[in-house]
Amino acid sequence: MKVIANINFKGGVGKTTITWLLAKHAAEHGKKVLVVDGDAQMSLTIALSIDESSGEFVPGFGNWYENQHRARNRTLLDALDKYDQYVSGKIKHFDFPIDRGFIYQVAKNIDFIPSVTDLYWMELDLFNPENVKGFIQAILGKIQHSEYRPDVVFFDCPPSFTALSYSILSNCTMILVPTNPDVFAATGLRIMVEGLRHRIQPWPNPNVVVFMNKAGYRSDRGLFRETRTFMGFIEEAANELNTSGSSVNFLRDQYIPFRASIRKAISFGGFPEEFRHEIANLWTVVEAQL
Repeated sequence: MKVIANINFKGGVGKTTITWLLAKHAAEHGKKVLVVDGDAQMSLTIALSIDESSGEFVPGFGNWYENQHRARNRTLLDALDKYDQYVSGKIKHFDFPIDRGFIYQVAKNIDFIPSVTDLYWMELDLFNPENVKGFIQAILGKIQHSEYRPDVVFFDCPPSFTALSYSILSNCTMILVPTNPDVFAATGLRIMVEGLRHRIQPWPNPNVVVFMNKAGYRSDRGLFRETRTFMGFIEEAANELNTSGSSVNFLRDQYIPFRASIRKAISFGGFPEEFRHEIANLWTVVEAQL
């Protein structure tokens, strides 16, 4: 089982959309996929569960989320609380159930664990990050030995360093970092990778894969000059990080163009067909490096 953590400390770079599109593409090509929304902003959970035209919950998901997931204490936060009690010695076993109250089936080959807004407050009064560092390893171990057994797990991480993201990043195979063509990208990459490397000890030295999302592009002109310039800055930052002991690979040729159809692509069945080639190319390279 391979684990991909999709993260960037700068919000709005499109990590949630890319998480979903890569997961959907992998599932359509035979991989059994689990997607986990680890962000208290619930962007992926809301996008997958709200009918854009009516603003209401998709009926099946809404009923499941309220009556099975939350009402039966099967949320990600409930699992984290149970693990914290186990690590603290308050209970003898981490016996959180892995069932359809915890995991929702979105479509063939795609399972989903949603987020909850209560994750916002976990840093303030609930958990010691060191206590829950092994949570993701423990919960994925349970999932791997259940009937669901995914080939690939995608985590949509929050744009900040939380106790949950600490656990995710301590136990992942790959850190996937979407960037945008802006002045923050190269500096933000340096800050994030160096910060994570020093804060997560021992650092598991996962493969950090960086690519550009929302790239300025026209079919008759190719990449905009400004986009190519920012790509150069990001590549330079990646090379510097490699010389300092990290494993950072910038995918210069696997960029995703900036288009409204991609931003609106998260839905039960939605996919920007005109950019399927770019998503497929990105997944091919990512999969080869897992």
